[in-house]
Amino acid sequence: MVMSSQKFLDENKIDVYDRVKIDTKGRKFEGVVMPRHSFSKEDILVLKLDNGYNVGITVENAKVEMLSRGEKPSKDKSEREKDGELPGITILGTGGTIASHVDYSTGAVHPAKTAEEIIESSEGIRNIANVNAEAILSVASEDMGPTEWTLIAERISEIHNERKEGIVVAHGTDTMAYTASALAFQLENIAHPVILTGSQRSSDRPSTDAHDNLEGSAKAALSDIGEVCVVMHSETSDNGSTIWRGARVRKGHTSTRTAFNAPNEEPLGIISDKIDWKQQYRMAGEKTEVRSGFEENVALIWIHPAMTLEDWESITDGKKGVVVAGTGLGHVGKHLIEGVIETSEKIPVAMTSQCLAGGINMNVYSNGRKLVKGNVIDTGDMLPETALVKMMWLLKHEKDNVREMMAKDMVGEMGGRRFLE
Repeated sequence: MVMSSQKFLDENKIDVYDRVKIDTKGRKFEGVVMPRHSFSKEDILVLKLDNGYNVGITVENAKVEMLSRGEKPSKDKSEREKDGELPGITILGTGGTIASHVDYSTGAVHPAKTAEEIIESSEGIRNIANVNAEAILSVASEDMGPTEWTLIAERISEIHNERKEGIVVAHGTDTMAYTASALAFQLENIAHPVILTGSQRSSDRPSTDAHDNLEGSAKAALSDIGEVCVVMHSETSDNGSTIWRGARVRKGHTSTRTAFNAPNEEPLGIISDKIDWKQQYRMAGEKTEVRSGFEENVALIWIHPAMTLEDWESITDGKKGVVVAGTGLGHVGKHLIEGVIETSEKIPVAMTSQCLAGGINMNVYSNGRKLVKGNVIDTGDMLPETALVKMMWLLKHEKDNVREMMAKDMVGEMGGRRFLE
């Protein structure tokens, strides 16, 4: 029978936070014993090494030497009283790396199971606000979709109108831009800030960005902004966070802590000790109103040179709307034009660009002009992922006005400039 790490500690009269030296399978490790979490196997003991990294060690056949007793927390974090002088915010936990721990027996990352675990990943947030925490979901970012977007929006509306405080949504980074857009369209009037944040590194890593992102988000959630925003790292060092408009932001790097940016647009603000606002923003209103839900039968098609007309017809068959990530200024190959126009005569077809910056202009080249005449919708510099979410929302709530409203700015998702430099 495998010995549990807790039994190993008990037999050796060692407590969490004690400093020890462990010899296991001929390898020696020195560090501080950390609390275990439910994701690791029973026989795994977690040590925090002097370099700041945690390491998982099996206690099977291990030998341990006590070096020094550690200081025990004076009070459990979950039991701490709130400071009556601090304002309140709510953190909604949905999963993702910001609420994750590493299983040190396998190296896999698992989402935390409670919102309190999110708060515990950033001690500094308790000095900024009194935090109400809820874990409304525990899913990986890639598993987020319209059902989850709807649930989050409806809970935000309830909290705004009941507790009247700003909200931080802790979310995985991979699809955070989709969720931010989804919330921006569903929450038509916003009485308090809605801030999405995440982290590229889990909170038990020395290089984690969870602490700074949560603290920056808390400050943004206490402001007077009446928009859905994303707050993430502003620099590679720990010098602050950036506020991005939710319907304009995207994840542009797989792993760096400064992964988020808004093509064609400056940040709304930079957060350090205080918020340095860089742009005008919509002020918070009196009451949050929500129109939740989406039509999911919409396609996002990435145009490429090998796409055939048969490919187009197969993907669009039976769809209620299509968003096209076209090449350059909003193009498709000439062999696809007739098929695209035929589709646009039946259902809304919106054109965006797959380029990393700039906007579309289908009036520059002849193929683009044919698409304009064929009733393909010009979306300016709207991001493809935002256009997808917008069309899904419009088909649910403004079915008779989709073509007109797709071409107009609703929540700051479209810029006012043409990019013909």
